[in-house]
Amino acid sequence: MRILMTADTVGGVWSYALGLASEFSARGIHVALATMGRPLTDAQWLQAGAIPTLAIHESEFRLEWMQTPWEDVDAARAWLLELERRVRPDVAHLNNYAHGDLPWRAPVVLVGHSCVYSWWDAVRGGRPPDAYERYEEVVRAGLTAADRVVAPSRFMLSELTRHYGPLPHGEVIYNGTDPLRFRPGAKEPLVLTVGRLWDEAKNVQAAVQAAEFFEWPLLLAGDTRHPEGWNVDLGDVRHLGTLAPDALARWYSAASIYLAPARYEPFGLSVLEAALSGCALVLGDVPSLRELWGTVAHFVPPDSPEAIADAVNRLIEEPELREAMGARAHAAAHRFTLARCAEAYLDQYATLCPLALHRTH
Repeated sequence: MRILMTADTVGGVWSYALGLASEFSARGIHVALATMGRPLTDAQWLQAGAIPTLAIHESEFRLEWMQTPWEDVDAARAWLLELERRVRPDVAHLNNYAHGDLPWRAPVVLVGHSCVYSWWDAVRGGRPPDAYERYEEVVRAGLTAADRVVAPSRFMLSELTRHYGPLPHGEVIYNGTDPLRFRPGAKEPLVLTVGRLWDEAKNVQAAVQAAEFFEWPLLLAGDTRHPEGWNVDLGDVRHLGTLAPDALARWYSAASIYLAPARYEPFGLSVLEAALSGCALVLGDVPSLRELWGTVAHFVPPDSPEAIADAVNRLIEEPELREAMGARAHAAAHRFTLARCAEAYLDQYATLCPLALHRTH
């Protein structure tokens, strides 16, 4: 079987795509990964090179959520159709919206990882400015044309429906990761936050403000530079930088508490990684994180540094509670495995292209 998949190299979609490609490779399935957003880093090339049946097709085309993207979005249309002609995939698995309505020969599975309209509503309130009307039209066209629309949570599927209209072929497939990559270690007195630190949805500023009152240090890991060029101010909090996967796994293993006071998080792969590492979870009280971690995390109002500090300090002061919450999170995390995620996608592919899974490529 051959899959043509698109991926954004800037955010978490890259990790998601690499994880699926690795799991598919173990099943003898070939993935042609068409990357957009910015060139791959050396570390990303190393990650991709470790997957035997993965072929990278690199571009620098801007994505629909970036500023002034439309010339690039249009140029990418011809590039993707030519790539389909050469690869001859059984399925086109799209991780962006703008190309869902291309005249694909293969059936299309389109995954809505997040979107500007739901992000804006959760982070800034209300609808985006009128300048985003073309974005809205493009997203709606892509969703409508796809043979199957997948979201990583019930929350995200409901948001896509709310903002862009009915999705009769919508499905929820939770993301996953390899549980063997993360494991609890000897816990140290530290609090960890990981992610795109420049993204307002991650709400790192609230974590930084709250950290002034923590009894333990807060450590931040992730990219501080927005794709449009500006950097987020982290104050005096220690920044570990953008870490390679193995190095990040060691920090998860050592951290006692994982803090993610998100205002908006359609899934939250870093939360899953922290849970597999036995961290006690302190999370923003938003619907998606309640959906995924409602029985095992402590939830806080995202815009209250005082409440965040109180929750973190309570876990610091009550080691038995902290250890129990870490153990519960670790157990719950095993619901979200990469193998289960891959099997769910293969089930969707099979409904669209029944013979493909039985062919050897």
